[in-house]
Order: sequence, then structure tokens, then C-alpha cells
Amino acid sequence: MTSRLTRTVAATLATAALLTFPLSAFGAVSQPTLSEAAVSSVHARRGSVISAVPVAQLTAAQLNAMSADFPGTPPAAYGVTAYRLIYRTIDHDGRPTTASGIVVLPDGRRGALTVAEYLHGTNPTKTAAASVDDTSTDRLVTALFAGQGLVGVAPDYLGLGLGPGKPPYLDTKTETTSSGDLLLAARTFAAKHGIALKRDVLVTGFSQGGRASMAFGRALSRGEVGSFRLGAIQAVAGPYDLLGSELPAVFTGGVLPPTATFYLGYLITAWNRTVGLYDDPREAFQAPYAATVEGLFDGTHSDEDIVAALPDAPQKLFTPAFIKQLQHPTGKLLRAVRAADQVCRDWTPRVPVHLYSGTKDTDVVAANADACAASLRAHGADATVHSMGPVDHTGTAFAAYPGIIRAFSRWA
Repeated sequence: MTSRLTRTVAATLATAALLTFPLSAFGAVSQPTLSEAAVSSVHARRGSVISAVPVAQLTAAQLNAMSADFPGTPPAAYGVTAYRLIYRTIDHDGRPTTASGIVVLPDGRRGALTVAEYLHGTNPTKTAAASVDDTSTDRLVTALFAGQGLVGVAPDYLGLGLGPGKPPYLDTKTETTSSGDLLLAARTFAAKHGIALKRDVLVTGFSQGGRASMAFGRALSRGEVGSFRLGAIQAVAGPYDLLGSELPAVFTGGVLPPTATFYLGYLITAWNRTVGLYDDPREAFQAPYAATVEGLFDGTHSDEDIVAALPDAPQKLFTPAFIKQLQHPTGKLLRAVRAADQVCRDWTPRVPVHLYSGTKDTDVVAANADACAASLRAHGADATVHSMGPVDHTGTAFAAYPGIIRAFSRWA
């Protein structure tokens, strides 16, 4: 493993300390406690708030200073306070569980406000989630929306932050339900601060969160999240087309081999728990990785540690037979991939869709955005692809978010 790879993967996951600031910059921070995390026995309806703890407070000036890596971000109009919420939701099989996330309120604002919900990129590590990591770029992006006068909402997804169990990955069901149930919890929580959440919700996300944004937007458009509806959607560098774009790029060089190894290791071990792709890890993974790969993605290991424990190419991680499955999916894997790809294919957004890509993205190839837009247009939607030019995966986000924040600020 090279130092360049470590930086590339850490940036790709959008969970490492890309923007590191002294703890004092965030004001008084409350760390998670055992009593706060141990809530699995609590019974309440979906979207119920179990706990709410302030985790960050920033002035408008501090937000402006911290947005330096997002040049062109409009100046903040408000200071903000971020809260970690633990709330009731459901798992992949519909069973009650809990999840964590953040709600960021603009200081001094009351009355009816619009929500900007931000969905984060790939993260294998519980402690790297925005609700618990004080250096989280995801927390900062959510706070930048609140600094415009919006209510920022960002789920950790299941199994991350203070959520119990192992994290699912690219799991449309739980990405959607955890996002929707946090929005319901945010409505209850905001009301206690004199804020009513407007019906129209602005949705955005990066990488895994770009794809999850399409799924969540679909749920909002179908009336599946209480009285909320989709107001706008802008998704960045998402793997919307696994079958036609992303998986082929793994084997044609479009996705860097070490990065593909990480993503596929996470995906296949996570999908095995929900779809059932193998009975024994040795059916999918080569020795010695078959004995260790599932444990690497249990939520307790950092992305750097995982990369260090994996080989540098998918062909070294997976068995020859499973490599053939990834190249030409059949059976359960094919059905799971096709189902995942429906986020751009089985609905017609009634609001314009803006997708962002980078021509040097070797994590999520730009063809994903083109394929998603083509599918949406075929169903009569207004879909636009914005190329951020010769930038990599994280560079796409850094280039796209100033404009997205500016566009969403018009709703404040």
C-alpha cells in the first residue's frame, strides 16, 4: 500500500479528517455515553426521538473560515448548532432498530424553515460518522447548509455512529428508511426550538449518498415520508448504474484496482447479510482473506486499516469463479444489482434533477451520471449532468457543493 493510496481512499470515503480543526472550534461537545447508545430495548414509533445531544456550535465567521476547501461557497448568514439525534427506525427486514444522525439548526431563526438533507459517502467506520466525529467533513457540509438559514439534516445510516450492528452498504431500503425517519425525528425536535419544517425537502448527497439521494427523492415523491415531499434534488458522483457502468469499469481500468477492492469487499460482505450471496466466505474470497474480510467491515475498523489488510486488486481478493460473477452477474447477485439500479429507472421526478461528475473520477466513473440522466429523461424527467471537469472523486464534491449550497440557499 502506498501513501498515495491511503490519501486517495480516505478522500474517496469522505469520512477522514479532510478538514481538521481544533476541538475548541466546535464549541462544547458532548461525547456519546453508554446510556445514550444502549437504546435497542426502547419501543416507540418510527421517527421517534430517543435522545438529542448538542455536538457542535459554530459562528458564521467560523463557518466561513472552515469552508476554505469549498471555494465559492456563499458566506454564512447564521451561526449554527448541531445536535446528535438517536431515533427509531427499521432494519433491512423491517424489524425495529435505532440509528443516529445530526440535525443542524441556524441560530436565532424561528418559524417555518426548509430542510436540506445531506446523504454521506462510503464509510465503513462507526466512529467516522458525522454524529460522533468532530472532524467530519460530512458534518461541516451539513452545517454549511444551516449557515444559509436552512435546517441541515444528515443520517449516519444504519450501523454507523451510535447505531447498533454492522453497517449495510448500498442498501436502498435502509438508506431510504434511515433518511426518512431522521427527517420525521427532526420535525419533532425542531418544533421544540420554535421551528416548523416546511413540506418541500431539498436532497443532496455524495458518492454512496448521491445514489441514496435518488432513492430518498423517490420516496419523498411517492409520499412515503409523512407529509414531506421532494422540493429539489442535486446528487454528486453516485454509483447509479452498477450493472452498466460501475462494475464494467472495475475490469476495464476505469476504477483504480485498490479502490475497487475496497468497495467490492464492503459491498459483497454487506449484501451477503441481506441477499445471501454465499454460504461460506471461501466461496467468494481467496485465502487468506476469506478468514478475515467479513470482520474488516464490521464497523470497528478504519478505512486505512481495511485497505492495509486487503490486496491491491479484486482478482487477488475474490476467487476466479466469483470474479466471473462480478463480470457477468447471475442469480441473486444479478437481481440485487438490478434492484439497486432502479433508483434512476422506475420513477419520474417532478422536479429538475442535477447530477455532478468528474472526468478524472476513478472511484465512481462519470458514465454513472450519464446513464442515470438518460434513464430519467426516457421517463420524461428533466435531468442535467454537470461535469466538474478534470477532477477526481473528492474533487468533484469540492467543486460541486459551493453551487449546490448557493442553489439551496434560495429556499432559505
